[in-house]
Amino acid sequence: MESHSLNDSLIVEKKSKSSGPKWIWIIVLFTILVFSLAFGLAWISNRRSGVDGWTAFLVALLVGIGIIWVMWRLIKTESPPRWLGYLTIGAAFLHLAMGVLWYVALPVWGHESQAEQSGYVMSDASKRDQAAWKLAASNKSLADAFRNNRATDQYGGMLYLSALAYRYLGGANHQPLLIVVLTASFSSLAILFTWAFAFRAWGLPAANLSAIALAVFPDAVLLGSSQMREAFTISLSSAAFYGLFRYSGNRTWKNLLWLILPLALFLPFSPPFAALLFVMLALSALALSKDTYPTNRSHWFWVVVIGMVLLILVGLWFALGQFTPERMSNPIEMINWWLRKSAEYQAHLTRLASGWLQKTFKSTPGWMHIPILVGYGTVQPFLPAALTVGSHAPIWPRIVLWRSVGWTILLGFLLYAPFLAFRKKEISAFTRVFCLVVWLGIFIAAFRGGGDMWDNPRYRTTFAGLQIALAAWAWVEHRRVFDPWLRRALLALGAILIWFLPWYLRRYFDINWPVSSLILTLVFGTCSAAFVVFLDWLWERMKKHRQASISETHHK
Repeated sequence: MESHSLNDSLIVEKKSKSSGPKWIWIIVLFTILVFSLAFGLAWISNRRSGVDGWTAFLVALLVGIGIIWVMWRLIKTESPPRWLGYLTIGAAFLHLAMGVLWYVALPVWGHESQAEQSGYVMSDASKRDQAAWKLAASNKSLADAFRNNRATDQYGGMLYLSALAYRYLGGANHQPLLIVVLTASFSSLAILFTWAFAFRAWGLPAANLSAIALAVFPDAVLLGSSQMREAFTISLSSAAFYGLFRYSGNRTWKNLLWLILPLALFLPFSPPFAALLFVMLALSALALSKDTYPTNRSHWFWVVVIGMVLLILVGLWFALGQFTPERMSNPIEMINWWLRKSAEYQAHLTRLASGWLQKTFKSTPGWMHIPILVGYGTVQPFLPAALTVGSHAPIWPRIVLWRSVGWTILLGFLLYAPFLAFRKKEISAFTRVFCLVVWLGIFIAAFRGGGDMWDNPRYRTTFAGLQIALAAWAWVEHRRVFDPWLRRALLALGAILIWFLPWYLRRYFDINWPVSSLILTLVFGTCSAAFVVFLDWLWERMKKHRQASISETHHK
């Protein structure tokens, strides 16, 4: 007995001795890596002329690492696989690396605009970041970010956060990559929250696929590597839906906080989209079950819900007050005016930028213009256009093609998901409503963007984690039931895209293609899609009939 306990103590002592040096080496390597990154980022940010401001990058890296570590610890209750943590860290490094790539490559291979010469992948990021640096360097209060900054930041949240980082982390010089460190870190959290939400909603296979797909989704990578608010709102929207499932499963104040806090943090970035997220959560909660709402102590629950509604309405009133007419004070009326005017403005810009859209509008009735713009915005960036349109800036066709391939693949699954959800009786009410909720977000983003090439995908990507989670569920469910309609949906989408390829080619090259009308192209594409689906259905029927005949002959 004594010898057995002695052996156990020797084993424990050996393990502690062997684990000691291992942890020392990990800490040493981690320290070398972080300091090397800080010096490297400072050197690149200073255009390879020195390492001034490296301490700011060091602190920002430690803040980013700390955020990821804290969030990982918080979702440990879901028992996530260890590789998910590595995937999250890898995504953060990928976003950071892409941010460095834009900073270095755009001045050389991009358009010669002022924003790209400064290393910004989007002009909005350039204006806001420059304004944030000026605000941080001034003696003004950072609260000025929320007042009269329509030209640089509509709502002030991203401007405030950037100015805060520059004032308390930044050095003597403007370092745009400092904000990229923070956006890269926070945007990678979307992988954790999307995994946790999908795990609660549909199980481990869908959760694993969601995390991997989101890590490589082009628009999420692009926005996570730039100084844009979507780097934060992507993670917050997924966190809010994860909070909804936590609260529906166990109605505690801690779980209610998981639902409230992401919404509250979302609000300064975009009050209108915070209101949209609240509506999406409310519709999903109604579909989950009546048990989502507590029967006992329900007055506290409703106090919190009403409080969130009032907070969002106040946020809308303050944020939209600088855009709407002075006589308008009703927040609901304000958001209606904002949606209508912003869509009209974006539609005006789209018409100016697109000659064929002007031609289409002239040949179609007025009531069709908004549906055309919404449909046009939904498919942006459009794959046939990305395959044909060139540019004198060599990096941009590759970026557009990369984004369009990612969105086209995801779009095929999103088109299939509602069809699967409403066709199968055993599918939960939440999944069915969630399909509608995801498409509500897509359509409102397209309406808000008015068909614009950049704003539509940017607004839509706010809910990228939810879209990818739904697509992952569709794939897993398809594999479970061997449903042929996914193949048919992808074939139909491909048939429509093929018709648009020569339509775009004839605009840029001298080819003889008889179909010049957009409406006719869409009609022919739709008819071809229906025909392809019919052929696939007929082939499936014939194959089953042949198998039944062989089985019957064998039985005889």
